[in-house]
Amino acid sequence: MKLVLIGAGYVGLTTGTCFASLGCHVSCVDLSETRISDLQNGHVPIFEPGLADLIRQMAAAGRLNFSTDLRDAVSSADFVFIAVGTPSRPDGDIDLSQVDAAARDIAPYLAENAIVVIKSTVVAGTARAVCEIIKKTRKGKSVRVASNPEFLREGSAIADFLEADRVVVGADDHSTAVALRSLYRPLIDKGIPFISTSTTDAELIKYAANAFLALKIGFINDVANICENAGGDVSAVARGIGTDRRIGENFLQPGPGFGGSCFPKDTRAFAATGRRYKAPQGLIEQLISANDERKAMLAERILGVLEPRRCSRVAILGLAFKASTDDVRESAALSLIETLLKEGVEVGAHDPQARRKAQDLFGADVTWHEDPYSAVRGADAVAIMTEWEEYRDLDLTRLSDLMAGKHLFDFRNLLVAKDVTGHGLFYHSIGRPLLWPRTLNGTSGMAEARPALSGIAASVV
Repeated sequence: MKLVLIGAGYVGLTTGTCFASLGCHVSCVDLSETRISDLQNGHVPIFEPGLADLIRQMAAAGRLNFSTDLRDAVSSADFVFIAVGTPSRPDGDIDLSQVDAAARDIAPYLAENAIVVIKSTVVAGTARAVCEIIKKTRKGKSVRVASNPEFLREGSAIADFLEADRVVVGADDHSTAVALRSLYRPLIDKGIPFISTSTTDAELIKYAANAFLALKIGFINDVANICENAGGDVSAVARGIGTDRRIGENFLQPGPGFGGSCFPKDTRAFAATGRRYKAPQGLIEQLISANDERKAMLAERILGVLEPRRCSRVAILGLAFKASTDDVRESAALSLIETLLKEGVEVGAHDPQARRKAQDLFGADVTWHEDPYSAVRGADAVAIMTEWEEYRDLDLTRLSDLMAGKHLFDFRNLLVAKDVTGHGLFYHSIGRPLLWPRTLNGTSGMAEARPALSGIAASVV
């Protein structure tokens, strides 16, 4: 089968490359001549584990190519996937202009039996609207449009495609559903469930799934706040409730608030969809506000230990919204940096993959470092914002010696509390009380520093 992916971004590249690995012949088409030239020369513009190698393998095998020639690619394709951006609008809804433009651009060149598949994340009713756009150009010729939402997690996208929990296909006619089942046959034969439904249902499945997962994150973050004030340990609580098969342990890891390209945008769009159809999504509306408030609250925790705030120095370890990606979109680290800079705090930062993208946003306002130890040198406080493994393995003796202050904020709960306090540091984690450092003779040293957050009990470990 011959496939065309319109859009050579994260979703288009990953989807196209994975289909090529299943034996399809794939063309990724993009308007950006620079991006296509880079891909043709083996330069992958995004960081995703394993993707660059797989792209090179499929290109060498002759099953994957990159082009700006829309007409040539589309005219002989069996399936044309639209995988362009759907950015948020100020009201939280999504901007479908790129999807509509792609539909108009491909319409004149579609083969008679070609199927247009919307891979972009879109709101309910989009596939049917795209079908009408194409019909206007084709003047009575048959048009088949399907919805096939992606469920790719940054950092594990290849496995999420090839070993998916399910394949969801929305089609409003039987023949289109049958054709897509044939396309996905290699995955179906591996036992991956194939869910065939209407286009509207498929569009809603994507948003409802992400909204529910975001709710789990928001819930465990709220539980973490109770644990901090009550003297509990959110890790134990999460483990206790996650073993209930009705709940499950995934997405019960507390942190600084969700970010990235999916959850923030998708929850806002889902809420906007509810408003449009006069079915308000109250839980999601509250979740969106709580997530923003959480990022601000954690910034205040750090500011609370800086005396004076102006000219203090904070080191930020981790800029990506999560590990194994270079994506900084709506990352809690960026929100934290913005707040600190506004308060006159000097900021140094490190991330093994996301530095370039963050540097494009902050420039010289932040001091950028090649390794975490140079970042923490002279810092009054250190904040771990991304769960990179190298931060889990930090040399705490070296870190403590390099710091000017004694406050370590571990907003991913990566470290062992007694190891941190044993090196003379105050340990601020998520969902547990503030832990005071041990001195060499085993006493608390409580007179030497102040708690990070008033009203939270302090413990010595």
